[in-house]
Amino acid sequence: QVQLVESGGGLVQAGGSLRLSCAVSGRTLSVNAMGWFRQPPGKEREFVAGISWSGGSTDYADFVKGRFTISRDNAKNTVTLQMNSLKPEDTAVYYCAASPRIRVTTPSGMNYWGKGTLVTVSS
Repeated sequence: QVQLVESGGGLVQAGGSLRLSCAVSGRTLSVNAMGWFRQPPGKEREFVAGISWSGGSTDYADFVKGRFTISRDNAKNTVTLQMNSLKPEDTAVYYCAASPRIRVTTPSGMNYWGKGTLVTVSS
């Protein structure tokens, strides 16, 4: 099994920044692609950003391009999401996820999930 634990959520004003981290433990050798998803209040879970095992390939949802950056440190088994220029519509529970697949941009493609961390952006 793979365990994922997110941290770094909180309350921030519009235009501010937050940095989310995800600690990976357990059968880390079975992890390849990793990503961040979010679920705004009353809405479906959606893809935010993804990264390959090497970190050489990244994907972003259009609504975060230029504002969010995903990165990973395999030596430390961590994945981070740097979020800048936050908007009220970025308010959501953010989830870290992992998959043995090479590249994943859909919730159904992920095998392992953290419990989520709440990000609230005030206007």
